[in-house]
Parts: sequence; structure tokens; C-alpha cells
Amino acid sequence: MIKTIYIIILSYFLLGGIGFYYINRKKEPDVARKSYIKFLTYFVIINLLFFSIVVYPVIFRFLSIIIIGTGFIELFRLFRKSGYDKIGFFLLSVSIYSVLSLGFFLFGRLEKELILFSFLVLSIFDSFSQISGQLWGRRKIFPKISPNKTVGGLIGGSIIAICSAFLLNGLYAETPLKVIMMTFGVLVFAFSGDIAASLYKRKYKVKNYSKLIPGHGGFLDRFDSLIAGGAWVFLFVYILNH
Repeated sequence: MIKTIYIIILSYFLLGGIGFYYINRKKEPDVARKSYIKFLTYFVIINLLFFSIVVYPVIFRFLSIIIIGTGFIELFRLFRKSGYDKIGFFLLSVSIYSVLSLGFFLFGRLEKELILFSFLVLSIFDSFSQISGQLWGRRKIFPKISPNKTVGGLIGGSIIAICSAFLLNGLYAETPLKVIMMTFGVLVFAFSGDIAASLYKRKYKVKNYSKLIPGHGGFLDRFDSLIAGGAWVFLFVYILNH
């Protein structure tokens, strides 16, 4: 089962690579190079998290602590660089992040199959939202907060993620209604987490949280949707069981 799923994921990355080729073929060499670095880095991260979940979930829990802790550092770093400006906004942001981080940490303690299902759906949504947005996105959703988010990207990523959820239903063998509810919540929380992270950067007038991950704007730039999406999955499972 896991081998089949990994083959499916590699097929998605092949499609994504083709998409990135068409996106970058008319761009300036330096811009295209940065795009390919981002794609390859993302491929490494996805594989690292995938195998940590499959082989030894305790490793994923350890990685989740690193992700959460680094996120806190990046939030505080921008606050400090601003001269400790907008303290009310900072405290609100840290409070929301703390709640989501707790949910994400508890998400890492769920069944391995459920973690893997959620992670794959979220990753597919995240990657294909970017690809479909750059290929067909025209209307921007929040141009002043996250200029790269488009209606076309959101719709394209959502459709592929929802279809993939049913393709991966061997990992989450529930009724179609529960699969849809789980998946829809993941998409909403992932998208909202991404927007919230972008809003924080805009408030402090910076482009990136850090340069810790090549091609990305920091740990929060890469893992914001995973933290929020994971928190939703834990909440959803908790509600179902109580």
C-alpha cells in the first residue's frame, strides 16, 4: 500500500515538474533558477516528512517540535526587528499560533495512516495551487496580503486535492461524507494559515521570515499551511470521538 502511494506521489511530482517547466520556460534565467531551487527543496522536504511518518512516526513528532519552535523564533525575530512595534498584533498572532501549534503537535500523535493521509492531501493542495495559479490564475484573492494567491490557483489546487483524497482513501477508510469534511477542513485551514502568515509579514513590512530554507521565505513560509491543516485534523478527530 505504502509503495503504491509513494509511486502516486512521484507521479504527482513528475506532473508538477512538467508544470514548472512550462511556467519557467519564458522567464528570466535567474528567476527560473530560483523557481527550480524552490521546487527541488520542496521535493526533499516532502520526502523527508513522508518517510518520517511511514518509517518511524516519532521522528515526525520530533520534526514537528522543530517546525513549531523555529516558527516562534521567526515571529519574534520580525517583531524585534520592527523595534517591538504593534505589540497588540504580535501578542494576538503569537496566541493564535500557539493554539494552532498545540493542535499540530497533537496531530503528530494520531494514527500513522491518518497523519499520512492528511499530509499528502495538504501537500498536493499546496503544490498544485501554486502550479495551477501560475498557469491559469488571473484574479488575485488578497492582492495586498498575498499577491500570488489567485482564484484559479485555489480552485485548481482544491479540485486536485479533493480527487486525490478519494484516491488515497485506503489510508482513511471512512464514509465519503467524512472524507469530504476532513479534506475540506484541511484545505480551508491550510489556505487560512498561509494567508495569516503572509499578513504577519506585511504588517512588519518584510518579504521573508528568514533564509533558512533555500527558495522559500523561511520555516513559516513553508510550514504555515501544514501547522494549520494539522491542527484542523486533530480537532476534527477529537470532535468525532467525543
